[in-house]
Amino acid sequence: MQVGDTLTDASFVADGYRFHDVFHLAHAAVLGWSPVSRSLLGRKRRSDPQIDEAEDGGRAIVIEEGIAALVFAYAASHNYLRDVQRVDNSLLETVRMLVAPLEVSVRSGADWERAILTGYRAWNQLQAAQAASSS
Repeated sequence: MQVGDTLTDASFVADGYRFHDVFHLAHAAVLGWSPVSRSLLGRKRRSDPQIDEAEDGGRAIVIEEGIAALVFAYAASHNYLRDVQRVDNSLLETVRMLVAPLEVSVRSGADWERAILTGYRAWNQLQAAQAASSS
């Protein structure tokens, strides 16, 4: 079963953003939170209408997509976090500010850093595999 849309970068520049769902999966794996992944996998918590709306609904999804785009812009100016062990505290503070009204607000900056770096390790592996298959 296909999950999500057909992969494109949705940009004039081929920058690999088409693989950005790996960031959502990293959020789910490391933080235990990803309204985007829940939606794509049909795992929204519909049994509790308030949780479904506030934590799994449109606003939470837009916040997570915004975080993915924000971190991608940051990563693009830092060699897509290749060989990076730390991300700037200002980025982590911004992310934590964005998620303040959500259940994931209890996660620390260190947790977010681990999720970001995990996602980019996977993203860089996907990029390398794509380049190898294109040659």
